[in-house]
Amino acid sequence: MKPSPLPAGLFGALMALASLDHQPFGGLPVMVQKANADDNGKAARPPSMPMARDPAVAVAEEYEAARRKGTREAFELFIARHGDAPLAEQARAELKRLSR
Repeated sequence: MKPSPLPAGLFGALMALASLDHQPFGGLPVMVQKANADDNGKAARPPSMPMARDPAVAVAEEYEAARRKGTREAFELFIARHGDAPLAEQARAELKRLSR
Protein backbone atom coordinates (compact mmCIF):
# COMPACT_ATOMS: atom_id res chain seq x y z
CA MET A 1 0.00 0.00 0.00
CA LYS A 2 1.43 3.36 -1.07
CA PRO A 3 1.44 6.19 1.56
CA SER A 4 -0.88 9.05 0.73
CA PRO A 5 0.38 12.68 0.58
CA LEU A 6 -2.85 13.76 2.31
CA PRO A 7 -1.51 13.66 5.93
CA ALA A 8 1.52 15.75 4.96
CA GLY A 9 -0.73 18.26 3.19
CA LEU A 10 -3.05 18.50 6.19
CA PHE A 11 -0.08 19.00 8.50
CA GLY A 12 1.22 21.80 6.27
CA ALA A 13 -2.18 23.48 6.17
CA LEU A 14 -2.47 23.32 9.96
CA MET A 15 0.98 24.83 10.38
CA ALA A 16 0.09 27.65 7.99
CA LEU A 17 -3.12 28.37 9.86
CA ALA A 18 -1.37 28.23 13.23
CA SER A 19 1.10 30.89 12.14
CA LEU A 20 -1.61 33.39 11.15
CA ASP A 21 -1.73 34.94 14.61
CA HIS A 22 2.07 35.44 14.55
CA GLN A 23 2.54 33.75 17.88
CA PRO A 24 6.18 32.93 18.59
CA PHE A 25 6.84 29.72 20.48
CA GLY A 26 6.42 30.32 24.20
CA GLY A 27 5.20 33.89 23.83
CA LEU A 28 2.11 36.00 23.45
CA PRO A 29 0.65 36.87 20.06
CA VAL A 30 2.26 39.97 18.57
CA MET A 31 -0.88 42.11 18.90
CA VAL A 32 -1.14 41.28 22.61
CA GLN A 33 2.49 42.20 23.12
CA LYS A 34 1.93 45.51 21.35
CA ALA A 35 -1.20 46.24 23.37
CA ASN A 36 0.66 45.63 26.63
CA ALA A 37 3.74 47.60 25.60
CA ASP A 38 4.52 51.14 26.68
CA ASP A 39 5.41 53.96 24.25
CA ASN A 40 8.85 52.50 23.60
CA GLY A 41 7.41 49.07 22.90
CA LYS A 42 9.56 47.44 25.57
CA ALA A 43 7.95 46.98 28.98
CA ALA A 44 4.57 45.37 29.52
CA ARG A 45 2.04 47.00 31.81
CA PRO A 46 -0.70 45.20 33.70
CA PRO A 47 -4.18 45.43 32.18
CA SER A 48 -6.32 48.12 33.74
CA MET A 49 -9.76 47.48 35.20
CA PRO A 50 -12.55 50.01 34.85
CA MET A 51 -13.80 51.63 38.02
CA ALA A 52 -16.75 49.95 39.72
CA ARG A 53 -20.06 51.61 38.94
CA ASP A 54 -21.99 53.32 41.74
CA PRO A 55 -25.10 51.15 42.42
CA ALA A 56 -27.18 54.20 43.36
CA VAL A 57 -26.53 55.73 39.95
CA ALA A 58 -27.59 52.51 38.22
CA VAL A 59 -30.83 52.40 40.24
CA ALA A 60 -31.54 56.06 39.45
CA GLU A 61 -31.00 55.39 35.74
CA GLU A 62 -33.41 52.43 35.87
CA TYR A 63 -36.01 54.59 37.61
CA GLU A 64 -35.65 57.29 34.95
CA ALA A 65 -36.06 54.67 32.23
CA ALA A 66 -39.25 53.41 33.89
CA ARG A 67 -40.52 56.97 34.29
CA ARG A 68 -39.81 57.77 30.62
CA LYS A 69 -41.63 54.61 29.58
CA GLY A 70 -44.49 55.52 31.89
CA THR A 71 -46.16 52.11 31.84
CA ARG A 72 -47.49 50.06 34.68
CA GLU A 73 -45.20 47.18 33.69
CA ALA A 74 -42.09 49.38 33.80
CA PHE A 75 -42.81 50.60 37.34
CA GLU A 76 -43.73 47.09 38.52
CA LEU A 77 -40.45 45.76 37.14
CA PHE A 78 -38.51 48.56 38.86
CA ILE A 79 -40.22 47.82 42.18
CA ALA A 80 -39.57 44.09 41.79
CA ARG A 81 -35.87 44.73 41.19
CA HIS A 82 -35.33 47.56 43.67
CA GLY A 83 -38.10 47.30 46.26
CA ASP A 84 -35.85 48.55 49.07
CA ALA A 85 -34.41 51.52 47.17
CA PRO A 86 -35.53 55.05 48.10
CA LEU A 87 -36.85 55.55 44.57
CA ALA A 88 -39.17 52.55 45.00
CA GLU A 89 -41.57 54.76 46.97
CA GLN A 90 -41.75 57.20 44.07
CA ALA A 91 -42.30 54.27 41.71
CA ARG A 92 -45.15 53.04 43.92
CA ALA A 93 -46.70 56.52 43.89
CA GLU A 94 -46.44 56.62 40.08
CA LEU A 95 -48.04 53.18 39.94
CA LYS A 96 -50.95 54.37 42.08
CA ARG A 97 -51.32 57.44 39.88
CA LEU A 98 -51.48 55.24 36.78
CA SER A 99 -54.15 52.96 38.29
CA ARG A 100 -56.62 55.85 38.73
